[in-house]
Amino acid sequence: MNEMTSWERVLTTISRREPDRVPKTAGFTATIMERFKKETGSNNPGEYFKMEPRGVGFKATQRKVDFSRYFEAEPLPPNANVSEWGTATVPGTFYHFTSKRYVMARMTSVKELDNYPWPDLKEAYRHEHLEADVKRLHDAGWFVQGGPGHIFEIAWQLRRMDNLFMDFMENEEMAECILDHICDLQTFVARRCAQAGVDMLVTGDDVGMQDRLMMSPATWRKWFKPRWARVYAAARAAKPDIHIWYHSDGKITEIIPDLIEIGLTVLNPVQPECMDPVALKKQYGGQLAFWGTIGTQTTMPFGTPAEVKATVKRMIETVGEGGGLVLAPTHVLEPDVPWENIVAFFEAVEECGRY
Repeated sequence: MNEMTSWERVLTTISRREPDRVPKTAGFTATIMERFKKETGSNNPGEYFKMEPRGVGFKATQRKVDFSRYFEAEPLPPNANVSEWGTATVPGTFYHFTSKRYVMARMTSVKELDNYPWPDLKEAYRHEHLEADVKRLHDAGWFVQGGPGHIFEIAWQLRRMDNLFMDFMENEEMAECILDHICDLQTFVARRCAQAGVDMLVTGDDVGMQDRLMMSPATWRKWFKPRWARVYAAARAAKPDIHIWYHSDGKITEIIPDLIEIGLTVLNPVQPECMDPVALKKQYGGQLAFWGTIGTQTTMPFGTPAEVKATVKRMIETVGEGGGLVLAPTHVLEPDVPWENIVAFFEAVEECGRY
């Protein structure tokens, strides 16, 4: 088979056909990034390891919002970082881990939510560059992804998770208002990314724990399935052949059929400590591609380089059979992952990944 471009390789793979070889990618934490620079002299892991995907996104907001009035009952420490959504993140003492402060935790009315300074994502300056960015990457042969990200995760990081779950049961108007505001903005982001021509819409929410969903399937179906369906429909209306990527850590087997029903084509990260990637391939391989499968709770931090290579080889021979596998660690590479295992991962894809 002739050598494919990155765009051809990933698109062929997630369309569940065999490419020339298995595509791959990985995310680096800051600590691993410093190790990468030291070991390679490069500052671009994507280019150095020949990762196929590239991304586009909205520009940062230029709007200045003073969220301090929402935190008056619990003033923020001076080192807090407040996002455009109003979520406050406070640095922790262990690597990149942080704590949150919840801007909507004390709100009691829909009126407060409606009057809240929601992000200005619909302003032209945030997204008018997207078409040019996508074209530039496509012209260079890259596969391009982009999208709105989350709904549930934004909601609980604003409201606080216990409050949001109580809203689901006792104050549905509050839950509906928060989720609808978020969904409206994320639907717009999805539509614009699709209009700009991205190959794959990136979405997802961490709704899985190690051995189950963190809410009942019925709760997810009531509050999140219809909203993700709206987001996906908006993207497909603008670009009918767009692929839909959904991320959730943990075990989410109960809602995979629902995700397929509303348009999912690529499941990430397929965490092997929680779900069996080989079994999922057998069950859903005719409907889904899989992106991930290499465990960051087991193989990457605690395996030997030989075990990393053996795991990659097994995933290629099973989940990758007939196409449908983009290999990646199932989360960003944390500081406890040995450099030798990172090298082994990429070497194994090159050694074993040709069809």
